[in-house]
Amino acid sequence: MAKLAFLGLGVMGYPMAGHLKAAGHEVCVYNRTAAKAEGWVAQHGGTSAPTPRAAAEGAEVVFACVGNDDDLRAVTTGPEGAFAGMGKGTVFVDHTTASAGVARELDAAATEAGFGFIDAPVSGGQAGAENGVLTVMCGGEEATYAKVAPLIDAYARSCRLMGPAGAGQLTKMVNQICIAGLVQGLSEGMNFAQKAGLDGEAVLEVISKGAAGSWQMENRGTTMLAGKFDFGFAVDWMRKDLGICLAEANGNGASLPVTALVDQFYKDVQKMGGGRWDTSSLIARLKD
Repeated sequence: MAKLAFLGLGVMGYPMAGHLKAAGHEVCVYNRTAAKAEGWVAQHGGTSAPTPRAAAEGAEVVFACVGNDDDLRAVTTGPEGAFAGMGKGTVFVDHTTASAGVARELDAAATEAGFGFIDAPVSGGQAGAENGVLTVMCGGEEATYAKVAPLIDAYARSCRLMGPAGAGQLTKMVNQICIAGLVQGLSEGMNFAQKAGLDGEAVLEVISKGAAGSWQMENRGTTMLAGKFDFGFAVDWMRKDLGICLAEANGNGASLPVTALVDQFYKDVQKMGGGRWDTSSLIARLKD
C-alpha cells in the first residue's frame, strides 16, 4: 500500500480521495477550507495537513483536483506548494481540468526537480467520482504513468495514456467540445418535442435506442424535460472548460464554430441566474 496525498476536496476530489483510502492506502488530504479536510478525515480516516507542502512531504504520489490553472499553481508552486515538499522519484498526478500549457509548465518544473508529473483530467461527473467509474485521460512519460495507473484504478472505469505532457488536457478538451454540441442538440430536440405536443419521455424512450442515443440523453433527458438542474456539472465550470478549448483552438488553428456558439448560450444561462445549474440547463433558454 502506498503513502499518498490528495489536494482539493471538492465534489470530485472528496470521493476520489475516499476511494484511495478505501483501497487501503495511507492518505493525507489538504483543502483550502480546512473544515472540509477535517470532515473528510472524520468520515474516511487518514490525516489532513495545513498546507499542500505539508501534505506532500513523505508521499510517494500526490494527487490534485482543483478549479483552474491559477488554483493549480497555488497548490503546486511557491514555498508552501506541494512541489516544495516532494522528493525525487515521486509523482504528481493532476486531475484538474486545466490548460495544456500549465500541464507542460508543471511537467517541466517537476522534471527539473527530479520527480514525475501526469496531467490526468477526468470525465464522468460527481456521480462517476462517487461510484468510482471515472474516465481518466493522461499525459506524461510512459514509465511515470505505469507507476500511478494502478492507483487511479481505485476510482476509474477507464484510464489511458494519450501522449506526452498536455495530451490528457487536450483529450479532455475534445470531450468538452463534443458534450457542448450534444447537450445543445438534446435541448433543441426536447424543446421541439414539447412544443409539438409529444410525450417527451416516450420520445426519449424510443430514440435513445437508436442512432440519436447518448450518455447525455440517458442521464439528462428526463430531468431536462422536468426543468430540474440543481445537480451535476455546473454551467460556470463548463464555460471555464470551453474557454480553455477556444483558446487552444485559437493557437492550433482548429475551427470550433458550434463550440463558440454554445459557449455564448451558456453565457445566456448565467445571465438567467443559472451559473450553478447543471449543463443540461441549456434547454432553459429555449423556454418561453
